[in-house]
Amino acid sequence: MTAISRVPIHLTRDAAARRGDSGVPAPHDLAADGVRSDRGVARISDHRNYDGAMTSHRRPVLSAREVEVLLGWLAAESKEDAAAALFISASTVSTHLARIRAKYSAVGRDAPTKTHLLARALQDGYTSLDRW
Repeated sequence: MTAISRVPIHLTRDAAARRGDSGVPAPHDLAADGVRSDRGVARISDHRNYDGAMTSHRRPVLSAREVEVLLGWLAAESKEDAAAALFISASTVSTHLARIRAKYSAVGRDAPTKTHLLARALQDGYTSLDRW
């Protein structure tokens, strides 16, 4: 059994203030004694406020063509298939995807895989599960 690191809330708020965020711990980060646990595990509750509403996250500004290429590539088996459907070259698809990934990284929401990009497209409203 490993020990969980516990930091008093006032210390985490001070550290958060230096980082520039609100410092208010998410409900799942608080133990019964009101102390924050820094586990580093991503959960859906990481993105919820105390009332259960989704928090806003930074959404990169993707051009209409970037969205079109992203969705075309997500629907295709390969970059070559997406390129053929979009009447562009496979290297152009790669360039668009690299720029999209860079934009997501710039806002702190890395998307290194196709699955991550699908999740980001769903989260940001570029597509829906009904479409797939």
